[in-house]
Amino acid sequence: MKLAKNIKNTAKEVLINEAEAIEKLADYLNEDFESCVEEILSCRGRVVITGIGKSAIVASKIVATLNSTGTPALFMHAADAIHGDLGMVQENDIVICISKSGNTAEVKVLVPLLKRTGVKLIALVSNVDSFLAQHADFVLNATIDIEACPNNLAPTTSTTAHMALGDALAVCLLESRGFSNEDFARYHPGGSLGKKLYLKVNDIYPGNQLPLVKDDASVKEVIMEISGKRLGATAVVNAEKKLIGIITDGDLRRMLEKSTEIGNMSARDIMTQNPVTIQEDDYAVKALNIMQQKNITQLIVAGREQVIGFVHLHDILKEGIV
Repeated sequence: MKLAKNIKNTAKEVLINEAEAIEKLADYLNEDFESCVEEILSCRGRVVITGIGKSAIVASKIVATLNSTGTPALFMHAADAIHGDLGMVQENDIVICISKSGNTAEVKVLVPLLKRTGVKLIALVSNVDSFLAQHADFVLNATIDIEACPNNLAPTTSTTAHMALGDALAVCLLESRGFSNEDFARYHPGGSLGKKLYLKVNDIYPGNQLPLVKDDASVKEVIMEISGKRLGATAVVNAEKKLIGIITDGDLRRMLEKSTEIGNMSARDIMTQNPVTIQEDDYAVKALNIMQQKNITQLIVAGREQVIGFVHLHDILKEGIV
């Protein structure tokens, strides 16, 4: 197989071509784009997106983005639509038809059928003089100068432009709806992304034991508490059970490096005062960020100066939050 003369140069040309095409889309934004956003926001049905070939793949991606950001959407393949799937389009829906040329045979058959249903039709097209554009209620202009393919044939720059315009539409809808982090978490409960947005400290710490000693506890008692609860640390409280410090494995090692005379030492002699804490209703990702910033592996969960638990770095990593 003969490789391209300069692979890096070819790759750069493709990326520059597509980047410039996307940049030009900003100049094509007009009243039709704003009207599309307003129409979708007021729509009582779903956004049905259709296309054929590579445009169908782009349509599927835009559908997924809309659904995940609060706009109900369905994918309908243009070829299947004229063989029965047109039945999924209801009178309150809006249809977006994606096509580079806007003149394919399937599109020319489908458009009159869609118009007959009375739904609003949006054309996302690279040819604003096409059959599709001329018969649509709104036109999203995705005109490109040339495909990144050296033969100007394979859909490359055009599909990138269509996808970028779909992203712009989705984000405008998202902002208009006031779609929040909490909304995003509701639609993305799985994986690390969702957990960052909804998993809280109180979902994690109850599974751990609570290592706790009084400030007058002996070093032996401290070691037994840390070893027994297996979290690598223990909280230290005073007579009123208020949090005053923390002792970690590292504190014990440093103490032994300085002195082997531990018979008269107590917890207050080796503890770190004013330990870093986290609230139980804080997000787990906040706990992770604190641990990373402070270079520590555990946090005391505190409420009104009372120790209520511990959260360990391993607990958070086990949940897949990184």
